[in-house]
Amino acid sequence: MLTVQERQIAQLAATGLTNKEIGAKLFLSPRTVSSHLYRIFPELGITSRAALRDALDAGTGAAPPDEG
Repeated sequence: MLTVQERQIAQLAATGLTNKEIGAKLFLSPRTVSSHLYRIFPELGITSRAALRDALDAGTGAAPPDEG
């Protein structure tokens, strides 16, 4: 299960933004974005941003936690 921040980063990365662009939007360093993606990829069983996009489209790890 991805954290809220990991989910935000994953969604932005899946749209094609660079780590620098993602960092600017979320007020993070590009290195922090890279670290998050490094943890996200194996958690979702993927190795590329294209696969990340496909995984999010399929709903893998993209559902928000139940806050009810």
